[in-house]
Amino acid sequence: MSTLPLPFLFGILFLLIILSALFSGSETGMMALNKYRLKHRVNEGCPKAIRVQKLLESPDRLLGVILLGNNFVNIFASSIATIIAMRLMGEAGIAIAAGLLTMVVLVFSEVAPKTLAALYPEKIAYPAAYALTPLLKILSPLVAMINFFSNNLLSLLGVRVKENAVDHHSLTQEELQTLIDEATGQLPQQYRSMLTSILRLESVTVEDVMMPKQDIYGVDVDQPLKKIIKDIQKSPYTRIPIYRGSIDDDFIGILNLRRALPVLLKEDATLKDIIKVTRPGYFVPETTTLNIQLAKFNQNKRRMAMIVDEYGDIQGLLTMEDLLEEIVGKLTTDSRVDPEEETTLFNEDGSITFDAGEFIRDINKEYNFQLPIDGPKTLNGLIQEQLESLPEVGTCLLLKDTYVLEVVERSANAIEKVKLTIREDQSEATFKKEETHESL
Repeated sequence: MSTLPLPFLFGILFLLIILSALFSGSETGMMALNKYRLKHRVNEGCPKAIRVQKLLESPDRLLGVILLGNNFVNIFASSIATIIAMRLMGEAGIAIAAGLLTMVVLVFSEVAPKTLAALYPEKIAYPAAYALTPLLKILSPLVAMINFFSNNLLSLLGVRVKENAVDHHSLTQEELQTLIDEATGQLPQQYRSMLTSILRLESVTVEDVMMPKQDIYGVDVDQPLKKIIKDIQKSPYTRIPIYRGSIDDDFIGILNLRRALPVLLKEDATLKDIIKVTRPGYFVPETTTLNIQLAKFNQNKRRMAMIVDEYGDIQGLLTMEDLLEEIVGKLTTDSRVDPEEETTLFNEDGSITFDAGEFIRDINKEYNFQLPIDGPKTLNGLIQEQLESLPEVGTCLLLKDTYVLEVVERSANAIEKVKLTIREDQSEATFKKEETHESL
């Protein structure tokens, strides 16, 4: 080696530095690949992605061949640089060669190629797979021996390589939410909100989105037939709960108006005919989560369920429409809302007046508020729980030092209207929830 001409030695050194850069870049590129995008490309049948996927199935072998090649060329380069330095400057050149080669390797063979591979992993990893695949086959005995010693060393330290060799890529709900926020930047906010809502289905129960019992439109059959038919015709819904006397005492079932239409059009229709086309009720515990209930709706071919508590008492009603609204937002065909009646008013001072029966979760979702949802479901319930009484008109309640709720209208047994103001000046004295004020 010492007899070779200097230009030839410099050429070998230059080639070794390039090889070191390729090994370093391929290592970072392989490890920095987006695993989900790679699986997608594999499912599409991309040959490059399939080749890379096979290499990543055995990460210990892949890293073994890369590090073997990288260390070999680096040590060989160090030897060549030492020979060149000794021929040019004698023994004093050894230290100089070590320092210069360290800088060259760090810049051109480590930092620069690894940074490039981290920025563009696919452009580096896919071409590198063409060289690494045959190299792994050629050096497989040597790589197997190296992995044998390294894996046994890790076993002594308590690491089970085989048990952790498969990358499961399991993500928690919070991690999936972060993935949606980071990976769907090009999607409209509407679709991102839908994906987020789907993730939250398993943490929301039917009780959170059901129509409360007092708001259920039902028909009592303990009245004259003409009145029954008239109530059915006035219904804003296509499915109506049917009961005798009280929905709690004797619940009969659900009447589908489309199925009952032929009966209702008969001049000699009787109550028995109406009850005959009534479908038995479908009851669901109030603790059932929405993701489970969605599957049960499809499984049982039902679109409406009566929600019951632990004692079997009816608490409310849930429809498929209510469930879908948790994913896509308020539907324009929501028959609960009278289009001529505004339940939400925007005041000139920036405050908003809500119907006290509004669900807190719906308000938070629509206006991006952070009102507490771990207790009562409505504004009426929230205020009464906080004050532990039915407040008078003008009573104010401060929540989280931000939201001021003022009772605007009330009836004998419930709050009807609430004005919500976002408190901008946080330096003012904090309102106490027990205090009653005539004005803000």
